[in-house]
Amino acid sequence: MSEANFTKPEQFAAIQRLLAGIKQRSAFYREKYADVDLAAIRSWEDFERLPLSEKADLRNAYPLGLQAVPDEDVVRIHSSSGTTGTPVIIPYTAGDVEDWTTMFARCYEMAGCTRLDRIQITPGYGLWTAGIGFQAGAERLGAMVVPMGPGNTDKQMQMLTDLKSTVICATSSYALLLAEEVERRGLRDKIHLRRAIIGSERWGEKMRRRIADELGVRLYDIYGLTEIYGPGIGISCQHECGMHYWDDYLHFEIVDQHTGAPVPEGEIGELVITTLRKEGAPLIRYRTHDLTRFVPGPCACGSPFPRIADILGRTDDMVKVKGVIVFPALFDEVLHKVDGASSEFQVMIDHLDGRDTVTVFFETAEGAHREGIEAEVRRRCKERIGLTVVPKAVAVGDLPRSEKKTNRLFDNRY
Repeated sequence: MSEANFTKPEQFAAIQRLLAGIKQRSAFYREKYADVDLAAIRSWEDFERLPLSEKADLRNAYPLGLQAVPDEDVVRIHSSSGTTGTPVIIPYTAGDVEDWTTMFARCYEMAGCTRLDRIQITPGYGLWTAGIGFQAGAERLGAMVVPMGPGNTDKQMQMLTDLKSTVICATSSYALLLAEEVERRGLRDKIHLRRAIIGSERWGEKMRRRIADELGVRLYDIYGLTEIYGPGIGISCQHECGMHYWDDYLHFEIVDQHTGAPVPEGEIGELVITTLRKEGAPLIRYRTHDLTRFVPGPCACGSPFPRIADILGRTDDMVKVKGVIVFPALFDEVLHKVDGASSEFQVMIDHLDGRDTVTVFFETAEGAHREGIEAEVRRRCKERIGLTVVPKAVAVGDLPRSEKKTNRLFDNRY
């Protein structure tokens, strides 16, 4: 196996303990591994031959087919949104909640937060994992929590100024919306933010700079997904060189998305996660569809926890146009290099008059020379991506903002 997987003997021992009784505890794995002798898994190579788990598998287990403990041991459930299909229901034991809280508190500590901070939480509460995860970790840290949830921007601004919040937790889209509101209302000198912990979606360098500059904060990328506890399973440090993940709770692999084989060290592939301690709904070799790579070597921050690079995108974000594979990160990369183009963009793919067309909408500042910027975007898209696009410059604020995730690419051909 690739040395980039940063495996440790204690990780493999945890995996063997997980596999030892999983068929007895879980009907899901009893069926999935019906023809597999789990007792014969005695090396990493053996483990990496186990079939991968897909989100479709989890959806087929709806509502509680993933549950691997008796009902009386389940203290909470969370769920994916279900916007693209049947939702995935994840049961949690008290131990799962405790472990997640511990990991989330580590994230805050990695970001330099202390008990003296006032942490304003804007992600949603309820079945979604975000809000309650951010809150539990902050309370474990001992900081003051301002549990706002999403929306109500007027109230968000009031709490930022009156309660002097020092940390904001948000999706990148909502952080940008708040930053623009702070700028529009002239509140830059009236807020006390020092850090922003941002998660839920990929975001480019231009968006990072805008949020950091307009809010006056240092940014930290937090990682997670509902199926694997939720946000809080990894975070960047002050050196901004990837995200540390908690390998005493999770085993990460990076594989070729087509073959499932480990990719060579440092190469980009799909992140696959195995939970080492999860009780309510353990996951074994779960495909996240997130594209990243391992960052080898020690980090300058001194943390012993390994790192993955920032998420490049998702395998299911990829589409093929005129034989070319494209995904949102490519357009973000192009726009980052074009002076006058802002961070916000949308890509529309249509089939018109018998051929595919790609229209790239992007924001530009007032007074910008739009025709020249459009020409540069067209040139760079052809050079970098290999497609001739129709660039459309629009005013800052014309493209939609979101309290959750922002869709960047729309394939309208089907």
